[in-house]
Amino acid sequence: MHFTRLLFASLFFVTAICHADTWTDPAVAGKEDPAFLIQGEYGVAESGQPWGAHVIAMGEGNFDAYLLEGGLPGLGYTREKTRTKLTGKSAEGKTSLQSEDGKLTATIAGEKITLQRDGKPLAELARVERKSSTLGEKPPAGAIVLFDGSSADEWNKPEALQDGLLANLDISTKRKFHSYKLHLEFRTPYKPKARGQGRGNSGVYHQHRYETQVLDSFGLTGEYNETGGIYTISKPIVNSCLPPLQWQTYDVDFTTAEFDESGKLVKKARMTVHLNGVLVQDDTDLPKTTGGAKLKITPEPGPIYIQHHGNPVFYRNIWVVEK
Repeated sequence: MHFTRLLFASLFFVTAICHADTWTDPAVAGKEDPAFLIQGEYGVAESGQPWGAHVIAMGEGNFDAYLLEGGLPGLGYTREKTRTKLTGKSAEGKTSLQSEDGKLTATIAGEKITLQRDGKPLAELARVERKSSTLGEKPPAGAIVLFDGSSADEWNKPEALQDGLLANLDISTKRKFHSYKLHLEFRTPYKPKARGQGRGNSGVYHQHRYETQVLDSFGLTGEYNETGGIYTISKPIVNSCLPPLQWQTYDVDFTTAEFDESGKLVKKARMTVHLNGVLVQDDTDLPKTTGGAKLKITPEPGPIYIQHHGNPVFYRNIWVVEK
């Protein structure tokens, strides 16, 4: 009995700590964790730059950073270019980082990162906050508005409406769709101590068959289980995920599978995806359903489903234009 009580107390403590290290409001995160104001993108929000950098808060004042050849993702950096990792920690108002071989070093202070290679100046990059080119895009004439902040009537759980936002409470649209263009905005939480799939995990399922992943993937390599990826099917062309607690956009052109009169599949479903205005899936074939799908591939339409995966991810400005 004593062991049971001790175990319960330990689990409660861990849960409380995890909850305390999760922020859903950028204003609060900036006040309570200085690392939130250090992490982010560094560089110039224009193409044609030699370098960009991502700085990722990892908890307890620790940071990972990546120096990106060619500038920021979507503006010059691609998978084929050099991506060099640095690690470090904040102390006395300054953050110092270095690469594993010690040849590349960096200092972050005053919202700038100063980089040196072999002791010689390489670059000085200012912190920037980019916004998606489709952020706040209004629904065109004929669009079906699925969420505008006023109600969750288009969804199967009215309690998903929280302070004008849509919470990811395993919710589905009441309507079912064939082919469409979808605009959707999402915001992942700031969880600096979390790792991998525990860091802002959610997902948007098309027809409840094919998932476009939602995750705090800022600074990661861009895998099929990261934002911009089609889960278990396709990696994003480039990881254009922005830092946590910034509003981000998915714009998805989805084309449903085609069947002949006998019900035989003759053409796979496919989708083109822009993440934060950057092309990340280019008319990608969908040969199978993705993990967590509720529907098999049939001629029947399906709902748009937003997955809850234990993380407070929020959504807004969701609309569809049927094709």
